[in-house]
Amino acid sequence: MHYLQVEKALSPNTLDAYRRDLEDFARYLEGRQVPFPPTRHVITEYLFSLAQQGRKASTIARRLASLKSYFQFLQREGLLSEDPTALVEGPKARRRLPQVLDVAAVDRLLESPSPDTPAGQRDRAMLELLYATGMRVSELIHLDVEDVSLEMGFARCWGKGSKERIVPMGSKAMEALSRYLAEGRPRLIRDARETALFVNHRGRRLTRQGFWKILKGYVRKAGLTQEVTPHSLRHSFATHLLAGGADLRAVQEMLGHADISTTQIYTHLTQQLSRQQYAKAHPRA
Repeated sequence: MHYLQVEKALSPNTLDAYRRDLEDFARYLEGRQVPFPPTRHVITEYLFSLAQQGRKASTIARRLASLKSYFQFLQREGLLSEDPTALVEGPKARRRLPQVLDVAAVDRLLESPSPDTPAGQRDRAMLELLYATGMRVSELIHLDVEDVSLEMGFARCWGKGSKERIVPMGSKAMEALSRYLAEGRPRLIRDARETALFVNHRGRRLTRQGFWKILKGYVRKAGLTQEVTPHSLRHSFATHLLAGGADLRAVQEMLGHADISTTQIYTHLTQQLSRQQYAKAHPRA
């Protein structure tokens, strides 16, 4: 884990996923009294057992990826002569299109927080900033006050692998953020030395769980019936930009995707939405 944390600079959430995957495999070996290192046949049987338990193909693929990373590390360090996962292939995970809100639903959600209370001003600023920048929630809650520049209209955040990127903020997000910084945040913080941009009612940095709870409340208030997750505004940001004619490479940079193929899933979604609009509007559709 030290290697993944320091040299690979993986996020705490990714580290937790690796740890859970390896612990599960270790329990499997222990339960069957299999000596270490396991053979390719044992690893294949383990993956098959996951499928028998009803695990999704994406989960099995991720478990295999964790094992491959682990055994490749052991081989690289000279602790194993062969990598038992080298010839093991996992299931092809079917890529699901992300859940996206339409513009009207986004408007209802963003208008839900009260602009007259400290918490409402904070929540409006958070939601506006997510939709304006496409940040991940983990990036949002780790922002410090010094990471946003209202004068320049940019925010600085750190994505996966602690990679820094600068993203533009729209006028609505800047307006909400300006009001929160002037009115809401000073009434929420308890310690003037607090650096976190978004804080909870105790004046400390907001957590992912705290944001999730806040979001669910506004989804209900906005009367939205579709599934809305903390990632929904990020997906909506990308889809609406591409539908409006934005360059794919520019969207890739704003999202912080290392591989453009990850961003291209949103082009599939915009094409699907276009077909739906065509089917609704064209008299011969």
